[in-house]
Amino acid sequence: MNDYLQKILKGQAINYEAFLKKLPEALRQRHRELFSTEKTGPNRWRVTVLDEAVFETLREQAATPVSRVDAARKGDSHRHDTEVSFLLVYHHALESTRPDSVVITGDSVDIGFRPAPRVLVVENERNFYHYRQMLAFAWECLGRPVDLTTCDVVLGGGNRITRAADLNWLAGYDEVLCAFDYDAGGLQMFASVRTALGDKACYLQPADWQPWLGCFRKTPDATERFTKAIMLAEDLGFVSLAQAFRASGKFMEQEMILDE
Repeated sequence: MNDYLQKILKGQAINYEAFLKKLPEALRQRHRELFSTEKTGPNRWRVTVLDEAVFETLREQAATPVSRVDAARKGDSHRHDTEVSFLLVYHHALESTRPDSVVITGDSVDIGFRPAPRVLVVENERNFYHYRQMLAFAWECLGRPVDLTTCDVVLGGGNRITRAADLNWLAGYDEVLCAFDYDAGGLQMFASVRTALGDKACYLQPADWQPWLGCFRKTPDATERFTKAIMLAEDLGFVSLAQAFRASGKFMEQEMILDE
């Protein structure tokens, strides 16, 4: 929306039909009272503002929120990352089976343990709870020892681990092992982590997918998602995973690791 509004201000032509779809329903019904248009080409119109007050309100709503509270005032708190993040962590110094926590507030990190050289980020809660099995899986995938003495285990909680504050904290580790679902969502999450952390990020997967093909049981919600997963796998250099997608026609959820 903000991009359209800026172009209107500059007198640049826009796709008016697409712009109308982004307007609130009440304003969309009144658009002829608010704007006049002049067609300049295929799907392109130059727009003149007829109601400056409404236009200014739209600009305020579309402006990038400066905080979570500001985003809530504008009708969607999810337009801004939360300033506080809580992460659950298993680490070597724990004296019970209850995980520890890390509290990240902006650039401030409240942590009560010394981080290990590497970290294993586990996407969902069940696999996180069975962290010893996940560490064993990491050992198997990498072909080198991975245990709690040298590797912390963090609950990723889905896409939340890609928040800037969380990624900044993870950057303090020498190696970040990512145990995500083997589907479009998991690959997209890893792509975000790799963009932020570079070669520190490692997508945890078996060296040979052939013995795991029977674990690919999740039918994609849409053909587009399946195609996207194959493209992401190939773009990331995971050719054998792309082949596993094609061979099975399905995705693999990480709970299947615990079923082995």
